[in-house]
Amino acid sequence: MSTFDLVVIGGGVNGAGIARDAAGRGLKVLLCEKDDLAQHTSSASTKLIHGGLRYLEHYDFMLVRHALQEREVLLQAAPHIIWPLRFILPHHKALRPRWLIRLGLFLYDNLGGRKLLPGSHGVNLTTHETGAPLKKEFTHGFEYSDCWVQDARLVTLNVLDAAERGCDVRVRTECTDIIRGDGQWQVKLLNHLSGHTETVEAKAIVNASGPWVDKTLDLDEEHDARYDVRLVKGSHVVVPKLFDHPYTYIFQNADNRILFAVPYENDFTLLGTTDVEIQAEPGTERIESDEIDYICKNASEYFEKTISPQDVVWTYSGVRPLYDDASDNASKVTRDYKLDLDTRKGAPILSVYGGKITTYRKLAEQAVDMLKPELGFSADIWTAPVALPGGDIPGADFDKFLAECAARYPWLDETLRLDYARNYGTRINVLLGDASSMNDLGHHFGGPLYQAEVEYLIENEWARTSDDILWRRSKKGLHTEKSCGEELQQWINQHFDFSMDTTVVKRIA
Repeated sequence: MSTFDLVVIGGGVNGAGIARDAAGRGLKVLLCEKDDLAQHTSSASTKLIHGGLRYLEHYDFMLVRHALQEREVLLQAAPHIIWPLRFILPHHKALRPRWLIRLGLFLYDNLGGRKLLPGSHGVNLTTHETGAPLKKEFTHGFEYSDCWVQDARLVTLNVLDAAERGCDVRVRTECTDIIRGDGQWQVKLLNHLSGHTETVEAKAIVNASGPWVDKTLDLDEEHDARYDVRLVKGSHVVVPKLFDHPYTYIFQNADNRILFAVPYENDFTLLGTTDVEIQAEPGTERIESDEIDYICKNASEYFEKTISPQDVVWTYSGVRPLYDDASDNASKVTRDYKLDLDTRKGAPILSVYGGKITTYRKLAEQAVDMLKPELGFSADIWTAPVALPGGDIPGADFDKFLAECAARYPWLDETLRLDYARNYGTRINVLLGDASSMNDLGHHFGGPLYQAEVEYLIENEWARTSDDILWRRSKKGLHTEKSCGEELQQWINQHFDFSMDTTVVKRIA
C-alpha cells in the first residue's frame, strides 16, 4: 500500500494550488479528481483576476485588499495566461452617485499597494472609443485596472508544476471512502477509466472538493463539520462580439448586482454573471432561460444594440461553494474562504470552504502552513516569486516574448502563434518540438486545432476527452464545427489507451 504525507481531494483551483505548494515544500502528495481538472467551478468563472470592486459595498475590505495584492503576484507568475485589462464603468444616473463610485475607486487603487497596473480616472464617453457601442444617455464613466485569466489553464498549470515537484496526479479518479485511524488515513480510490480500485495511506487529507466538500466529509463516519456551505450558481453567455476595442465593461444593475462584458476569444463577447442559490446535486447545473433573459436584458440596458437570447452561441454555468455567513441574499454571501482543520486521533483533515480564483495561492499557503504542526515539516512559503509552467518569460514581457516566437517560428500561422504563446508560454517549444512547417503539426481537426496540440495536451496535461481539449485546456470549441468534438473523440480513442491507469498514457500504434 502506497503511503503519502498528504492526499488532496479535488482538482479545482484550490486543490491544485495546495498540491503545488505542498509538493514544493517536500511533501509526498497525491492529488485525485473524480472528473477532469477544473471541470466544474474553476472553469466557470468570469475569467478575471480582480479585487472585486463590488465587495467594497459589502465591507469586505480585507478580501479586496488580499485579492488586489495577489493580482500583481499572479500577473508576474503567469504573464502568458494572465494579462492586464482596463475596465469601463459607465455612470448610470439612476443608480449609484458619481462621488460614491469615485470614492470606491480611490480605495480600490490604494488598498492593495498597486505597483504594476495603472490607476483609475474619469472618462468622457462622448469622445472615448468605449462610448460608441453604448446608448447615448451614458456620457460619463470611470476607467480602472484588473486582469484577465484563462481560468482552467491556471488550474492545469498549478497541477503541472505540482507533478514536476513529485506530486502523484490522478484524474478521473474518485475518492470513494476515507477511514480515520490513529495518526493516519486510509483513502480508497476508484479510477473511472480503468475501473481499477486502490487504497492508499495518508498522514493528512485536504478536502478541496468544492461543491462536494460536505459529501467528502460524510465519507468519514466520525466527521463533525463545523461550517456549512451554500451553493450559488453563476451562469454566463457568449455572443458575437459587441465591440472592437480591448476594454471590458462593468455595468451596474438595478438589483445592485453588476454585469461584465468582456472581449472573448477574438470574435466574441462574454456576458455574466448570475447569482442563483440552488439545492440540486452539484454537477447537474445548467443555465435557465430566465438567467439568459436576465443577462441579455441588463446588457441591453447599456448597449445601443439590443441583445436577445437568439444571439447566444454558448453558455456555461458553475456552482460556487460559498462559506455560509447567514446572508439573506446570495449575491451578498462572502466570497472569502474558511479553512477547517480537524485533528482528532492525530489524523488531520483540512476542509476548504469558499474562496476566489484570485486568492487561491494565498489560500494554499495558509492551508499548508496549518498542516505544519501536524506533519512536522519546516519548509516555508515559496510560491510568490516562482513562475508557473510557461510563465518564465524574462521580465514578464509577453510582447517581447511573442516577437521572439515570430522570429523562431516564422512558418507558424500568426493567429496560431499567438494562441500557442498565450496558452503555453515558454512551453511552446515542447508543443512544437522539431516542427518546421504547418504540415508538421499533423492532422488538422478544423479551425485552430492540430494534432500536435492534441498530443501535447494528452501526454503533458492529463486531457482525456474531446471536451477536455475543446472547452477546458482551450476554448477551441468556439472556433471549430460542432462535429469536431465527435471526430476528435474518435481520433483519441483510436490513438490512446487510458485503461491501465490515468497516470500512464499508452499510445496505440
